[in-house]
Amino acid sequence: MSNFLPAKDAYNVAVIGATGAVGAVMLEILGERDFPIGNLVPLASSRSAGSTIEFKGRDYVVQDLADFDPAGLDIALFSAGGDTSLEYAPRFADAGCFVIDNSSAWRMHDDVCLVVPEVNPQALEMAKLNHIIANPNCSTIQMVVALKPLNDAVPIKRVVVSTYQAVSGAGGRAIKELAEQTRSLLSGKEPEVEVFPARIAFNIIPHIDVFMDDGYTKEERKMIDETRKIMEADIAVTATTVRVPVFYSHSEAVNITFDGPMSADKARELLAAADGICVVDDPKNEDYPLVSDATGSDSVWVGRIRKDNSLINSLHLWVVADNVRKGAALNAVQIAEILIRE
Repeated sequence: MSNFLPAKDAYNVAVIGATGAVGAVMLEILGERDFPIGNLVPLASSRSAGSTIEFKGRDYVVQDLADFDPAGLDIALFSAGGDTSLEYAPRFADAGCFVIDNSSAWRMHDDVCLVVPEVNPQALEMAKLNHIIANPNCSTIQMVVALKPLNDAVPIKRVVVSTYQAVSGAGGRAIKELAEQTRSLLSGKEPEVEVFPARIAFNIIPHIDVFMDDGYTKEERKMIDETRKIMEADIAVTATTVRVPVFYSHSEAVNITFDGPMSADKARELLAAADGICVVDDPKNEDYPLVSDATGSDSVWVGRIRKDNSLINSLHLWVVADNVRKGAALNAVQIAEILIRE
């Protein structure tokens, strides 16, 4: 790939939604990875404008997105919701800034690339035309990172995935609701239900996002459509997405059918050698990926790799990743790193 941005010592970067949960982690990761920032601009809605955020030991005043002129920016990391992105991302792109958007607003647009750096960095070439790049859904990201090295070796025909998704995927209010409901129940009180359609504490809700006419939820449809777009393959995908009472990190049970033979040992070898994957798979010692392993980690964790004895050329995987970190903020920063790479 040719360069996206001219080589220079530092780049002007905006974080839209800087006061939100994902925006805060984006800033944290930019600092941890020593991204070469010349001018950092934290942006948010008028409600948060005027507040301050800290980055690498310095305080920055959060500016109002509605009043901001994006001229002179190189990269904008958007994490402020789909409606905000649809309204403001084109303005930033028209100013010559590369927009990396974490919402669902642009993902399935034919002229917008949907990128996971470990899987399809070549798709970024499309962004040279319109300067908008979509970050996939968090549950999709971790799954396709695990699928990629396997599909490169033996083409995948079908994927059946069931997710066990943390409440942080629904935002800060959802995290607070799980904590408050847990305290209420442990104190013998009736918990209040506001964010989710049912009590989430000590419960499981087989429903994420709105239901569609075919009985699937919008979250399930995202996983199906996004996987096919990212993998650039005619893979049959079906999904069941489930909310569980965990604060951070999504888990997934993934069943894969290949176009030819793929042993568990070969899959284990391919996954262990792939970028961004940590294989933990020692059933004799009951060692496998846990939410507690993945939370705060940059890796996609894979284990329980085994043959599906019910169907030829099929395997089971257990896949876990931090949904706020790798499933959102880190993926966006990794894309930004490609944009400045010589």
